[in-house]
Order: sequence, then structure tokens, then C-alpha cells
Amino acid sequence: MPHSAPPGSATPPGALGPVVPAPPQAVHPRSSASTPPKSGRPDPTRGSTVGFHASGPNDRGAGGTLYGRGVSPAVDASPAEARPERRNTPSPRPHPSAVTADSEGAMTDAYVSRETEDPPLAQEAKRAVEILNPSGEITMPRPPRRRTMCVANQKGGVGKTTTAVNIAVALALHGNRVLVIDLDPQGNASTGLNVPHHSGVPDVYDCLIDGAPLDAVTQQVEGIPNLWAVPATIDLAGAEIELVSVVARESRLKRAIEAGGDAYDYIFIDCPPSLGLLTVNALVAAEEVLIPIQCEYYALEGVQALTNNIELVRSHLNPKLDITTVLLTMYDRRTRLADLVEQDVRNHFGEKCLNAVIPRNVRVSEAPSYSQSVMTYDPGSRGAVSYFEAAQEIALRGAQGAQVGGVA
Repeated sequence: MPHSAPPGSATPPGALGPVVPAPPQAVHPRSSASTPPKSGRPDPTRGSTVGFHASGPNDRGAGGTLYGRGVSPAVDASPAEARPERRNTPSPRPHPSAVTADSEGAMTDAYVSRETEDPPLAQEAKRAVEILNPSGEITMPRPPRRRTMCVANQKGGVGKTTTAVNIAVALALHGNRVLVIDLDPQGNASTGLNVPHHSGVPDVYDCLIDGAPLDAVTQQVEGIPNLWAVPATIDLAGAEIELVSVVARESRLKRAIEAGGDAYDYIFIDCPPSLGLLTVNALVAAEEVLIPIQCEYYALEGVQALTNNIELVRSHLNPKLDITTVLLTMYDRRTRLADLVEQDVRNHFGEKCLNAVIPRNVRVSEAPSYSQSVMTYDPGSRGAVSYFEAAQEIALRGAQGAQVGGVA
């Protein structure tokens, strides 16, 4: 009669095939012999239950029960028998030894595309460095001669001041010498550039009424070496009435610029939202007109009145004046109206309309409250990137000498 193995011993290897679970007498090393086992799997031999414990990763390598599998190694079994081979949850990537050449190449292609793409924050930081240009390595081409641009629109709230300030800052940060003349009595351009414009500060009023040269009222913009500004104080509000009785009242600003404006590559004149004598002075002093157009219907009506006045000024006072640049502002891509206005503007002005479009962006509106332009307030925002692209287009058109709207 064959001798049966004792109850506490393990089955010899190869006698009955794979390792058979040991009887439930084996005690978990963490449990006491006097402690009754917890509820778990039913024991077919004793009618009792075997201890069940939800062990963590560290318990799987211990010499106790492999819980969840129902396998308990014998006490006197060899290490190979006591710890049968088991595989953990498969990893998304196979083991290197099991990867063939074809599968390895496919995996490499799949992961390279993800690793080479910069995350959104890295892309925004890269754009910010490009716009701020702290090293001065990135430059925009300088025009062969000075460009005097009048930023005008009869309609208010279309982004005239915002456009003049941000494009001027973008050009100045990239190697151009820029002057901003604030011709609006509200003085918003002076606020955006953080230039003092309280009562008593020399301003553009002195040039229009007293005939002061431009250099006498020019201030350096703090933090931007290549940018200067002529502020506007509250005194400018009465200049329109005082100019009525002045000789050559339409060309007062032009004389001031000619007396001291040769050191600049660009001169931007920020006009008030009207077609009075202040705007006429700006149109006579400039050679180019930059028209910001809000993507709404009322802004188109203001442009029609402005173009008529530009024709009158060109016929009688300034033959060199021409509309060279049109910029769409406050573009909301969620509305169909913005698309329709853009189509109408591009069909009417053609190549004079810049490819860059300024979207609605809260950062553009927040920047003046900190006396900054959006270029320095949040250079990675969509508004800053859009104005940077617009400034690039203006610089390229001027430097290339292309015949765009009459600009040689």
C-alpha cells in the first residue's frame, strides 16, 4: 500500500503536476495561533474559514498566503515551491526582451510625437520671451526713412489708443526708435505708457498753442529704452477752441514734428474720437493713416465718415496722406457678425488690411489699470501675440518698400 504524504508536507515536484494549495493549517506570520481566523474562503476540510486579508504590494513578496489566489506555501517547502511564479498586472510597455524590432520602432514613433511637443505653458513662455526680447537678439526691420502714422477713427471705443500703445511698444522692444504723441485730451495713451500727465507737465498743448518744439515736451518711457512719449494733459481739452483764432491752425503739430522729430523711426499720433481740429492737425502732420476697426456694424459707419475727411485733407492740406494700414480689433470668433464685418473690410480695403486680427482678450483691458501695455503686462496672452504679429507686418511692409497703399 503506497505511503501517503503527511498532512503538513508539500507535494513532491512533478508527482501531481503543478503546485497544489496547501492545507489551511498554515498560519499567516502576522496572525497569532490563538487568534481565530477571520471570515473569508470556506475550508472544505474543517468547515471553518481561512483568514482573508487585503494585502498591499509589500505583502505579495512575504512568505505568507498569496491572498486573492488561495495559495499558501508549506512551512518546510523549498523556496522554489513556496513561491510559485506569478505575474503582476501587465505594464503598458512590454519588457525590452520581448520587444521585436518592428514593435520597438512602432512604439518609438508613438512616443516621440508626444515628447517633442512643448506643453502649453512652455509654448506660452516661449512666446513671452520672444515678445519681451530681453536679450535684444530678435529685431524688426527698420524703415529706410521715418514713418509718421496717425491712428484715427471717428467712432470711439474701437481700440485706437490700445493699438497705438501696443504696436509702439512691440516695435520699440525689437530695435526701432518710436515716439508716441498723445493727442487725446483724455490722456489714455499717457496712462498706458506710465508717463506723468497731470496738470503742469509740459505736453502737446505747448506745441499747438505756444509753438514749443517737440523735444521740449518729450519724455522717456520707463523700462523701454527705445520708446518716448509726448503726454496730453487736461489743458488739451481747451486747445480745440483756442486753435480757431490761431494762424495756420491745421499745421501746428506738423511744424513741431519737423522741428525735432528726425531721431525716430516711427511716430504714432493717437487721435481723439472726433473729426475736429486736433484730428485735422494729426492728419496734416502724418503721411499714413492707421485705422483700427472694431468688428461691429457701427464701426463701419465711422470709417465711412473718416475716409471722406481724409480725402478732403489730402486735396487741400496734405497731398501725401493716404490710408496704408487697417487693423481689425475686438474680433469675437463665436459670432457670425464678426466674420461678416471682416469680409466687408477686407473686400473694401484689400491689401491695406493686416492679416493679423486682434481678438477680444481680457488681458488687453487689464493692462492699462497697471499703467502697462499688454506686451509687458502679459506677453504670453493672445492679445499680446496678436499685436506683436501686427507690428511685425507693419515693420516688414515699411522695410521692404513695397507699394502698399501708396507707401514707397
